[in-house]
Amino acid sequence: MSKGIFTAVSGAMAQSARLDTVANNLANVNTTGFKRDGQLFREYLTSYNKEPGTIEAPRVAATIESFYALNGGDKSYVDLDGSYSDFSQGTIRQTGNKLDFAIEGDAFFEVATPDGLRFTRAGNFSVDGDGRLITKQGYPVQRQGGGEFRFTSADITISSNGEVFDRGQSLGQIALTSVGNKDALAKQGANLFSLRDGLEPRMSPSADAKISQGFLEGSNVNVIREMTDMIAATRTFESTQKAIQAYDQMAGKVVNEVPKLNQG
Repeated sequence: MSKGIFTAVSGAMAQSARLDTVANNLANVNTTGFKRDGQLFREYLTSYNKEPGTIEAPRVAATIESFYALNGGDKSYVDLDGSYSDFSQGTIRQTGNKLDFAIEGDAFFEVATPDGLRFTRAGNFSVDGDGRLITKQGYPVQRQGGGEFRFTSADITISSNGEVFDRGQSLGQIALTSVGNKDALAKQGANLFSLRDGLEPRMSPSADAKISQGFLEGSNVNVIREMTDMIAATRTFESTQKAIQAYDQMAGKVVNEVPKLNQG
C-alpha cells in the first residue's frame, strides 16, 4: 500500500511540472520569437531496470514483500525526463520599424554576450549610442564571420539574404546560423539559447532562411492547445490527489482500526 501512494505522488508531481510548463507558455504568448516548451515523462518500472537473473524463492513465510521480490514489480513511478522546445515557425507580423527583423526558415541570429555566443529568434533590435546593432538586453548582433555592426546614419536596410546596408554601403551579412540537432540548444532566458555541454552541435551558416525588414516573428504558442493541455493536466492532478487521499485513509484504518480487531 505504501508503494502505491508513492506512484500516485509521482503522478501528481509530473502533472504539477506539466502545469508549470503550460503556464510559462501562456505567459509568453505575446513574446517576440518565443518557442513553446513541452514536458517529457517516462515510466519507471523496477522490473525493467533490474539485471536479468535467476529468481530465487525466499525461504521465509510468504508476505507481500516477498511477492514483490519475486515478480520484480515492486516500484513503478512517473519519472520527469526533462523538457524540450518546439522550434516551429511563429507568426510573422508587420511593424514598419526598420530595426525589426523576422527570420523565415530554420536559422538563428548570433548574439555576443558576456557569457559567450548565444542564439535568438527575437529580431526586435535597436542601435545604441556607439552605433552598434544590439538586442533589447544590449548584446551586439554579430556579422557573418564575426564582429559587430556600426552604423553612421538612420538609413539602414537589409536584404532578404541578410546583407546589411548603411546609406547604401554594405556592412556585411548578418550571421544566420542553422543548428542541425536542436537538442544541443538550451534556453537561457531573455529569448536566448546556448549550446549544451557534452553535445556536439551541427552548426552551419543558413542558406535557405530569409530576413524580412520591418517585421517580427511572434511566439509559436497556440493558446487553444495550451488551455486544452492545462485542463487535461489539472484533471489528472486532481485524480492523483484523490488516489493519495484514498491511500492515506487506508493507512489510517490499518494503524487505528486493525489493532483494535486483534485486541478483540
